[in-house]
Amino acid sequence: MATNPPKGDNHRNGAVKSRSQTKTPSGNYVKRNTDTGRFMDVKTTDKTPFKGVRKEK
Repeated sequence: MATNPPKGDNHRNGAVKSRSQTKTPSGNYVKRNTDTGRFMDVKTTDKTPFKGVRKEK
């Protein structure tokens, strides 16, 4: 009852763990590893946030 069927369809259930995102001054979103604090990836194709990654305040 607490599962999200169908199983095995290669999609994520829930949020991405140990990641956060913030907006740069240019308007792009950047993903950060919360364990080390290092930046991982910048989304340059469009100015929309990453899916499933929590936002920093």
